[in-house]
Amino acid sequence: MMNKMTNIIFSVLLAFAVATVYAVDVSAPSGATRNLTANDFLPHQNSAKEFNETWSYQFVFDNGTRAFVNYSTLYVPASGKKVGCDLTFWNFKSKTHAVGRQYPPERLKVLKEKTSIDIKGEYAMEGKPGKGHRVYFTADKEGKFFLDLTFESAEQGKVNGDGIWKVGNDKFAQYIHIPYGRVSGRIGYNEDTIAVKGYAYMDQTWQTVQATDLTIRSLNFSTNARNPMFAGRISLTKDGKSFGYALYNDGNGSKVVIPASIKEGEETYNGKKFPKNPLAIEWKEASPMLSFPVNKTYQKASLLDKVDGWIAKKAMKMAAGGEVLFYRGRSDGSNGKKIDWTVTGVKD
Repeated sequence: MMNKMTNIIFSVLLAFAVATVYAVDVSAPSGATRNLTANDFLPHQNSAKEFNETWSYQFVFDNGTRAFVNYSTLYVPASGKKVGCDLTFWNFKSKTHAVGRQYPPERLKVLKEKTSIDIKGEYAMEGKPGKGHRVYFTADKEGKFFLDLTFESAEQGKVNGDGIWKVGNDKFAQYIHIPYGRVSGRIGYNEDTIAVKGYAYMDQTWQTVQATDLTIRSLNFSTNARNPMFAGRISLTKDGKSFGYALYNDGNGSKVVIPASIKEGEETYNGKKFPKNPLAIEWKEASPMLSFPVNKTYQKASLLDKVDGWIAKKAMKMAAGGEVLFYRGRSDGSNGKKIDWTVTGVKD
């Protein structure tokens, strides 16, 4: 009887230990809502070994093509610090093309007086995010890639306080620089270059550890209109706590909104699997709930597409606990507009 009771107690304690392995405290940035500045956009400094920072753009063009651009400073296991540049064209004349390049960190140059970032003379983000901001990308690897776009207009980016979330002992910072903006320019693959117009979303994040050490699943979404608008990035820890924020605009100006709950159908969404039912996000602030279905994806992309070399890909996959996928789609949102979304996480 004693042995049986001991086994039961041991089993309960073991289950409790497993359940709390990933439990972390999450605290949001303190401070008033403010407009983002040039200093928020320029690279941040941190001594953490795995510190990484990413500038992300999503372009949705009027012709049905989409482009996803990421510039990163990152830590690649077995390789060390790198600068990463990746571009995906979806539905470029009915086909998808993707490229990822990596360079030594010294290839990234900051032109502070111009609020610009240049990488190897082949990639650039020029000017403070907003009207006139330019994004440039050119690469020749398994095809010639070209993108040169300028924002004709842009909604003001905002953040609370310093934008830094505390997730356990680590830090995560997020800046929604352009929740919505109109762009024009040219994109190309090989010798086929076309003029495009459309809308875009742009944000920037940094963290003191690998993303998969902080979050099990991330939701990124933006509305195809100025208002009513939702645009932002929300992540979930391994024990289901949310962090990150969105901007909401009902026509009276944008405000920061932080999730109070996320549901998949009738159940609380914990992020452990890719959602199959509509997601619904309720906010701590007085703002309408945002819901949209995510059962249909138009693209699945892999984080490994950004990594050069078989050894580095293997090391990155092991460090992440599996292959990290980007599920992308477009749905009708509860705000009456189209929602372009990405759900990111380790493959189920």
